[in-house]
Amino acid sequence: MSLLELKKVCKTYGKGPAATKVLVNTDLQIHQGEFVAIVGYSGAGKSTLVSLLAGLIKPDSGQVLFNGETVTGPSPERGIVFQNYSLLPWLTVHDNVKLAVDQLPQKLSAEARERRTSQYVSMVNLAHASHKTPSELSGGMRQRVAVARALAMDPQVLLLDEPLSALDALTRSSLQDEITRIWDKDRKTVVLITNDVDEGLLMADRIIPLSMGPEAVLGPSFQIDIPRPRDRKAINHDPRYREIRTQVIEWLLGPGRKKKPSIAAA
Repeated sequence: MSLLELKKVCKTYGKGPAATKVLVNTDLQIHQGEFVAIVGYSGAGKSTLVSLLAGLIKPDSGQVLFNGETVTGPSPERGIVFQNYSLLPWLTVHDNVKLAVDQLPQKLSAEARERRTSQYVSMVNLAHASHKTPSELSGGMRQRVAVARALAMDPQVLLLDEPLSALDALTRSSLQDEITRIWDKDRKTVVLITNDVDEGLLMADRIIPLSMGPEAVLGPSFQIDIPRPRDRKAINHDPRYREIRTQVIEWLLGPGRKKKPSIAAA
């Protein structure tokens, strides 16, 4: 059974003549421990898709399932990291992460909460900046705090909604490596939403393109059967990498632009 699943999901915004069908008949299966990348055009509905998976919004029709149960709202089991960091500006790095630890369903002692907070701050290499507020951090460091906060709740699924798209190229590369390192250590299930095909290919186990909106649909699922760890310099010369990259881009520029329905394979 899939850990996270969409079944014939449709989502529309607005009513009457102003209604916009964002997603139509969307099927998706994500298994325990997978790292899946959804890649597509800006405005296609990628954030809508991840919001459905997180339980932040509900589908008009179809089902969103987690462990076989209908998703009815947000849950600590599904942590999410947004593009805009969403940190509380008056709290330090430590306290922003501790805010998530304090929401854990299990009761922890004050000492245990402090240990857990420090553990996840250190995991994203920010122990030296734990006393700083977001205004004192770079964009990349702020996003590290957001990742640490999501992980501190020990979610079964980590949803990443274009978390690196606002960063400069060098910082983006560094955080790609950081997120991949963390995933490789814990093997949590990860869904990465991105507009960068190369980012998806570097980080994920599978990459699934999303067609141009409105009425976006998921395309075929491409297995990224390239051994890990992946060297970002060497991978450009890997024939399999070039083959998968070509297939994904050809779908995005072909069927993905024509919006012909296709289903993402499990």
